[in-house]
Order: sequence, then C-alpha cells, then structure tokens
Amino acid sequence: MNRQEHHRLRGVLAPVLTPFDADLKPDPARFVRLCQWLTRQECGLAMFGTNSEGNSLSVDERIALLEAAAGAGIPVERMLPGTGSCSLADAVALTRLAVRAGCAGVLLLPPFYYKEITDDGLFAFFSELIERVGDSRLRVYLYHVPAVSKVGFSHALIERLLRRYPGAVAGMKDTGGDWDYTARTIERFRDSGFDVFAGTETILLDTLRAGGAGCISATANVNPRAIVHLYETWRDPEAQARQEALNAVRARFASYPLIAAMKCAVAAATGDAGWNRLRPPLMPLDAARQVALHRALAEVAFSIEAL
Repeated sequence: MNRQEHHRLRGVLAPVLTPFDADLKPDPARFVRLCQWLTRQECGLAMFGTNSEGNSLSVDERIALLEAAAGAGIPVERMLPGTGSCSLADAVALTRLAVRAGCAGVLLLPPFYYKEITDDGLFAFFSELIERVGDSRLRVYLYHVPAVSKVGFSHALIERLLRRYPGAVAGMKDTGGDWDYTARTIERFRDSGFDVFAGTETILLDTLRAGGAGCISATANVNPRAIVHLYETWRDPEAQARQEALNAVRARFASYPLIAAMKCAVAAATGDAGWNRLRPPLMPLDAARQVALHRALAEVAFSIEAL
C-alpha cells in the first residue's frame, strides 16, 4: 500500500453533535461520550461540521473539543474535523492542529461570506492554506454545500487543485443535492485518488455503486449502526430494502429542524435534557414538537441503540 492509499478514508462519518452546558459553552464530557459511542458503532467523526454547529464555535472551542476527544483515547485517525473558516488565518491554525494531532484529514468549507467568488479566488485561498500548513500529511476534503454556503466547487476548480496538489487534495463531502453533479464528480476524479462522500445516507447506495467512498451524514449521529451496516453490505440483495429503511428514518428527522431534532432524540435516549441546548440563533424544539417527533419515530420503530 502506498502512502497516499494509507490515508484514504472510507465508510460512514458523523458530523458530531456539539453539546452545550447551561452557559452555552461546549461541554467536553458529553462530547467525548458521544464520540466514544459513535466509534463503537464503527462510525468516523467529522466533528465541527454543519450539524455540529461548527460555524457557531470559536477557534479555541474547536481546539479544546478536539484535544478532549484525543485525550480520551478516541482514535485520531478516525477524525475528520471541520477546519474551514472565512478567515484564512483561522483555517490555517485549525488545519495545522488537526494535521499535527494525526487526524485522517480535514473538512474544509469554502470561504463563504463573499458571494460570486471566482474559481481563481477559491484556488488562491486553498493554495495559500495548503502552502502555509506545509505538511505532507495534510489531506483536504472539500465541503460542497452550495445551498448553505452559496459557494460551490466547479469541476474545473477541483481539477486545477488536484493538478497542483496531488495527494493533499483528497476528496469531497458532497451535500449539493444534485445527483448528476455527484455522479460526474466520482466518475471524473476517482482515478486521481479523489474520494467522494455523499452528504446524506439517502443516496449512500447509489454513491457506493458509482464508486464513491461512503457518506458523511447528519443522522449518523442517531442511526449510525444501520447506516454502517448498509455500507458494509451494499452488494447484498437486501441492500435496497436497507436503503429504504434508512430513508424512512431520515425523512422523520428531516421533517423538523434537523439539529434540534437529533439533539432531542439524543436527550431522550440518554435521559439528559441538557442535550436539547443549541447555540443561538438556532433553537430547540418546543415541547409539542418534541412529542410529535417521538411519535413520528415510533411509526418506523426507530430508537437509538444503547447510547
């Protein structure tokens, strides 16, 4: 196995939910317990992503949580922390820390505040970051989520980055919601060592059949074992039925604000109401919607396993 292959990620990763204490500070103890449970389900950790409320966390807060997880013995090689920022300096600092800690890679949003950014501007940002980190262990996974960021990655830009930084530019989380784009990205770049992860388990089977690497999905926080099971058995005749079962669960969560709904489910599973806290401007589900969510999940016989 060559060095590049050694660093290639595969499978299912969760953008780990971030718990907050009564003062709305990140709670490392709760965070570590969730990370430990997820790894026991054979799920990787894409902490500080969208569903981690990553852009509501400061640089120091992200560093403290990463250090808490690593200090608790959670395997850093299963971590793909979100280190993106509109600030180049902040993105570089976070990325350096993740690389030095031994993380499998970093998940990088584009700098999204300014809209109508050109490919030249995006190339300059990522080039500066890679050069400033200056470490051959760096593996960058681009975070394509244009519905939220309003800034995406064109195929021309990906090709340009791969030509300039082969190995360092390792893949993408594709949450674009456009299957044609996903399929074309996989087909065009998979032979270049560029691995595409679906941004939702609802297209995991299609992604794997097309040659993708897996998924990085919000509801892996609450349904990891079933999603991992599909990843492990996607060639089986029962795979389509497993995909449909996953989609039914996902649809129930997606009928509510997703982060609040997942935190509500974790709070119920742990008996810890503190999990319902979100950092403003996001808000938890009110009591009526919590009851409605639990009823909707019961309709598909869903419960969180031994959290």
